[in-house]
Amino acid sequence: MAHVALTLTRRWALTPVALRIAVIYLTARVVTTLFFVLAASMSTSLSRFGAGAGVADFVLGWDAQWYWLIAENGYPSELPLTDSGDVAENAWAFMPVFAVVAKVVGLPFGSWGAGAFLVSLVAGYFACLALHRLLRDRIGASAAIWAVIFFAAGPLAALFQVGYAETLFLLLLFLALDAVVRHRYAWLYLLIPVMAFTRPGILAFALFLALHGIVRWVRRREDPLTTREIVHILVLGALATVAGFSWQWIAGFVTGDPGAYLATELAWRRHWVVGGVDGFVPFEGWIQASQFWFAQWGLPTWGGPVALILLVSAAGLALLRSPQVRAVGDDLRLWSASYLLYLLAVFFPQSSTFRLLIPLTPLGGALAVPRSRVWRLAVLVVGLLGQWLWIYHVYALGNTFWQVP
Repeated sequence: MAHVALTLTRRWALTPVALRIAVIYLTARVVTTLFFVLAASMSTSLSRFGAGAGVADFVLGWDAQWYWLIAENGYPSELPLTDSGDVAENAWAFMPVFAVVAKVVGLPFGSWGAGAFLVSLVAGYFACLALHRLLRDRIGASAAIWAVIFFAAGPLAALFQVGYAETLFLLLLFLALDAVVRHRYAWLYLLIPVMAFTRPGILAFALFLALHGIVRWVRRREDPLTTREIVHILVLGALATVAGFSWQWIAGFVTGDPGAYLATELAWRRHWVVGGVDGFVPFEGWIQASQFWFAQWGLPTWGGPVALILLVSAAGLALLRSPQVRAVGDDLRLWSASYLLYLLAVFFPQSSTFRLLIPLTPLGGALAVPRSRVWRLAVLVVGLLGQWLWIYHVYALGNTFWQVP
């Protein structure tokens, strides 16, 4: 028996990485599908999806409806207004790349939903390949495979099978991070514009490029920095910055309202902030949200900002001091710090917070660094449990304000 197990282990080790990851990924997708089927059987008339919900309804649920609307009708030239005169929720909050690609892929099937499902599914597999390549030289081949397992079967794994732009964005992000880590900057001239119109977050990448350039300059004696590379980093940083603001300019030009994009984003925040939202103020959202959630939990609202300070301090300490986090490399830690700062500046933490954190996936490689099999299996079990709880609340229930993905 031991001989058979050893033979299977050796065969698995000799199997090409792409095939191993395909087996891992497809197995994880089967598990997610089973979770979806179970959630559909538990859906009731009180759920957003109704008593007769099916897995296909989940694929097209929530924000997937906005991408479908964009694919079919484009963006409004006139901003819709609420009864109180505020800008209402509308398609300008969502970028066009995923919607358009899903429409093209879905043409042979006569279904945008089929295209969206396939784009998410296939992009997810290639994102797993890209993540393995990104982490392999930093934490080792075995740990990189486990990082892929945690990613493919983690709490947010439902996103691999629904009409959301996340997996396509993650594929582009992992490729872009790998290009920076390997100093192959030319690829970024293609990746940055596509990322910018797939999902918000490219401004965080601009900050990351700035920090990467500073670190390379400081370490130029140990890691030679050529004039050509300096030019690449500066130009790409400028490109990412312009791309990051371009959607606001486009929305303003089409609608005739320079503040169209920010007003659209704030339309979602009004559901959470008592008394309404006057305008966008950087970093204000987290303070407001900390007070909101403490009030929801029956705690004094002054505790919210205190908890926020402690949370940010803990995250900063982990990025700086944790040996497991340091193992993923300086560039991936710089990306994580840049993205967290971006979220602090622009985001209002609510039910979508976990989904918004998924670009931090490379940092999750730290969970795979410990070699203990017990530890790794425990992380996998926790991830699967988290995945079921997320699917259960978002799809089987989906009937209250904190159950929106």
